[in-house]
Amino acid sequence: MTFSATTVLVLALIAAVIVSIGIWAYSTANRLDRLHVRSDQSWQALDSALARRAVVARSVAIAIAGPVSDPASAEQARLLSTLADRAERAGRNDRETVENQLSSALSAIDIAELRPQQVAELADAEARVLIARRFHNDAVRDTLALRTRRPVRILHLGGTAPLPTYFEITERATPAASTGLAVDTIRTSARVVLLDEQDRVLLMRGHDPKTPDISFWFTVGGGVEPGETLRTAAVRELWEETGHRVDPDGLSGPIWRRVAVFPFDGDLIRAEELFFALRVRAYEPQPGNMTAVERRSITGNKWCTAADIVALDQSGETVYPYHLDQLMSEAAAVVSSGSDPEVRSIR
Repeated sequence: MTFSATTVLVLALIAAVIVSIGIWAYSTANRLDRLHVRSDQSWQALDSALARRAVVARSVAIAIAGPVSDPASAEQARLLSTLADRAERAGRNDRETVENQLSSALSAIDIAELRPQQVAELADAEARVLIARRFHNDAVRDTLALRTRRPVRILHLGGTAPLPTYFEITERATPAASTGLAVDTIRTSARVVLLDEQDRVLLMRGHDPKTPDISFWFTVGGGVEPGETLRTAAVRELWEETGHRVDPDGLSGPIWRRVAVFPFDGDLIRAEELFFALRVRAYEPQPGNMTAVERRSITGNKWCTAADIVALDQSGETVYPYHLDQLMSEAAAVVSSGSDPEVRSIR
């Protein structure tokens, strides 16, 4: 049997089309699989953020109830505690309804009656829910956009995986007037995990000028000023706070990202912190050019081992970022390798 040139050409074209469809289908199925994994992971992150908000809501309920409270406050505290319990136990199908009820209950709270640290804790929990919800809904949007295309549906490239769903809840409004705190916009900060030859990290000791009796510890760094890059801001802050000068290219990273909400000097700060790592010879820090606020709020410094950090936390002086004692080895490995890893989120 012989085939004409035309027949061979047609068969070749058909084969090419089939191969192209196969390659497209394979790559699309793989992409869908990755999108489903992303949706699942974003839901787990949102679930964790919602669970943390429930814990904070319960602590707020305890604060409202207090040792002595009027009947209205006691009922408000009971409702808040009940809704927090329901939110923790609710299944996925009922979660939106319960979380919306919890949001409404939190909106009714006069947070002017709460301690500033508790206000910050609540604001931080709600900011994390907001961010996690946006990430989840973005992941759901991207997954649905591909999954609902006609060729994808016809070829069943999504397999049997259920369609992901959006998660919508109302955001609790927190008027600045009711809290006594002026809500700042997101502030980007550059921080430095400064390690010495013994892998000790330099920490600064400070306090909020409004609450000088509560001290905490933190890494070197501060806000990025207009026109600065993250690296130039990091080296400027390093010199201002410790007197040490370094080339911006000597920094490794950024290696971590942390989103935090906290009260400071009468403002409620929402900060996105990016952390660099740097190894130096141990030295005695001497401020280069602290601002007036830094001179009022920074009271000391210390080269700390992981055990020192654990001891500080146990003494009641919180160290930021959280779990820094467990993160130090990661920072040390980064500066030793000389490579810049992918930035990951920490608390």
